[in-house]
Amino acid sequence: MQQAYGSSALETEVASASPHKLVQMLLDGALQAIRLARLQMAQGKVAEKGRLIGKAIAIVDEGLRNALDMQQGDLAANLSALYEYCTARLLHANLNNDAAALDEVEALLGEIREAWVGIGQPQPVAAHAGR
Repeated sequence: MQQAYGSSALETEVASASPHKLVQMLLDGALQAIRLARLQMAQGKVAEKGRLIGKAIAIVDEGLRNALDMQQGDLAANLSALYEYCTARLLHANLNNDAAALDEVEALLGEIREAWVGIGQPQPVAAHAGR
């Protein structure tokens, strides 16, 4: 029952989210999957580690890369290349039980998330001088 409620709450949040919020949710989901995969890797739970890394790969490749507007020039192209690199590193981490590769991708996506959240914050309006 709890899982069904969580799923329905997530569906509601996704349905009402702005495009900016959706990208943030994708980044959060990928980061969470990577963190959980690292725990499973440390515990020797190969199948669960593989499932979680697969989830992170799907989010990065099918979610974040597909969300890019390639008409926006160099920034979109650079992000696409970075997401492709992250996918390759996640595959490497899965095949080689390489926690350092997970750490690397987590750091990269964490920086992107931080910047993404920053551009979504409303900017304070400067007070008019001479009032």
